[in-house]
Amino acid sequence: MANLDVTNVKKVLLCVDLSPQAEWAFNWYVQNFHKPENHLVTVHCPETFTNVTMMSPGRVSELITECNAKLDALKTKFVSKMTENGINGEFKAIGLEGDMKPGQAIVDYAEKSKATFIVTGTRGMGKFRRTVMGSVSDYIVHHSPCPVLVCRQKEKDHKEHKEHKDHKEKGDKH
Repeated sequence: MANLDVTNVKKVLLCVDLSPQAEWAFNWYVQNFHKPENHLVTVHCPETFTNVTMMSPGRVSELITECNAKLDALKTKFVSKMTENGINGEFKAIGLEGDMKPGQAIVDYAEKSKATFIVTGTRGMGKFRRTVMGSVSDYIVHHSPCPVLVCRQKEKDHKEHKEHKDHKEKGDKH
């Protein structure tokens, strides 16, 4: 492998989960923004569970098992996608310690890791739902220590992506 000039290496954080929007953001990044000298870090912050002290030990164990299975699936999926595309990168689960919301965990990790920029998808929540629940991408945009690229998937693109994926899974060649 050729020696890379480390001064040109950019650390890119790409926020992932199991949503179609995260996969679309990954594909958009690869097709439109990736450069060979970039080091891609796909990051995921698992959801935290409130009131675990009120749950039975069996239920807590189930939740931990589910969370670990989800992390394994995400890691396998995105490490495979990086390998298929010849991308130098890794998968990181972040925010596992403490009670951090995903947006805060991503911003903190970006700062600690000296990320050059962050790429995230968006689910296109309405104004009311975003106000009540909060938006991870909105939090990142407003608190990030570095530039943020938000990949917003238009409804037409979402339908075409889903149809292409359905054909690919069935073995059709479209």
